[in-house]
Amino acid sequence: MAILTPEAPLAGEGAPGEPIRTTIPLRDGHVGERRDLRTVPFGDRFDLLGSAAAALAVSTLLFGWLTPMTGVIGWVVLSFVGFLGIYAVMSSLRADRLAVRERIVTALFYSAGVILLGALLFVLFFTLIRGSAALMNGNFFVETMTTAGPLDPLTTGGIAHAIVGTLIQIGIALSITIPLGVMTAVFLNEIGGPFARFVRTVSDAMTALPSIVAGLFVYAAVVTLITHDRSGFAASLAISVMMLPIIIRASDVVLRLVPNNLREASYALGSSRWRTVWNVVLPTSRSGLVTAVILGTARGIGETSPVLLTSGVTAQMNLNPFSGPMISLPLQVFDFVKSPEPNMIARGFGAAATLVLLVLTLFIVARLIGGRGPGQLSDRQRRAAAAASARDVRRMSTDTATHSRAVRRLGAPSGPASFLPFLRTGSARTLRPRPSEENPS
Repeated sequence: MAILTPEAPLAGEGAPGEPIRTTIPLRDGHVGERRDLRTVPFGDRFDLLGSAAAALAVSTLLFGWLTPMTGVIGWVVLSFVGFLGIYAVMSSLRADRLAVRERIVTALFYSAGVILLGALLFVLFFTLIRGSAALMNGNFFVETMTTAGPLDPLTTGGIAHAIVGTLIQIGIALSITIPLGVMTAVFLNEIGGPFARFVRTVSDAMTALPSIVAGLFVYAAVVTLITHDRSGFAASLAISVMMLPIIIRASDVVLRLVPNNLREASYALGSSRWRTVWNVVLPTSRSGLVTAVILGTARGIGETSPVLLTSGVTAQMNLNPFSGPMISLPLQVFDFVKSPEPNMIARGFGAAATLVLLVLTLFIVARLIGGRGPGQLSDRQRRAAAAASARDVRRMSTDTATHSRAVRRLGAPSGPASFLPFLRTGSARTLRPRPSEENPS
């Protein structure tokens, strides 16, 4: 874009009738100082750290010297409120109202993230520390509680039966909920209609269903009327009732994010609706669907109330989910911590820590299966794509050289027009020169 220079005549200063001309300034190679957008300015850092230090000092004075207030929680709350007030005052000295508001909101968001991360770390480390006495023993993961009692030491007994029961129950629940949840989400997005709105409303309402109600429903409909015995399969059905609405809702949101132009492009190529769903929609939203499954698994694997009513409590290993009681890790934790014996409480915290680690392992495996999002290639995929491109270049170069030799041998004109009969016949050997006036044949 041309820039009006000071040397150019301004409006009304040129000769009458002559257009105002613009000139492009000469580039002398001089570049101005670049702004650093990554480093926080010293003034902003001073305002942030100074406000935090001042708030801590004021809270300490109020709690230790000037007022009779006590308590760590009150000291933290007062320090945080004081930090926000002092930070707003310090920022207003060098910024306008909009910048001050933006900094305060940013501080609130960062504080919310720190509080959430701190709560998660506190729960994790508290569970690991309380259960470390049981986790340090190898028998805790390979033995059952068949020969161990409340007064026995931690070197006897374990939770192998609860780990196996949890894996069997969550496996059956996933085999039920993943097909139903994903197919229901596909129906809600690809079919639609009044019935789809009704199904979406019901699934949204079921996300708030109390877990004890799901357990009572399975107990009354399956245990009482059909099996007449608590089993791991009944517990899996109760867990499925809790997992299904979460998977449906999360998958529905993910499938809505797939751009419609991908579907239109597939339809334009002659693909049917279900092939479009199978080859375009589902692969595009694979990473989001894995996240939906993770959310449902995290909800179902930690349920205690439905399992308490449907699976029963046992201290023995049971590999048959259709016969006999089958305990899970959440129910085993509940059974351990209600005992007044310290060793049983330590086993309960150890089982809780094992449950957390199991959920983390399943999360990592699910992320590996889900892979990257659409359009994101791994290093191996990028190398494969580069190798395929190199093969195409070599093949196209070979085809071009072969065609050129055929053209020269047959005496056909060279250039872009020579490719037309080659493309029509599909082979350079059948290439013939066009008839002319000198050669009518």
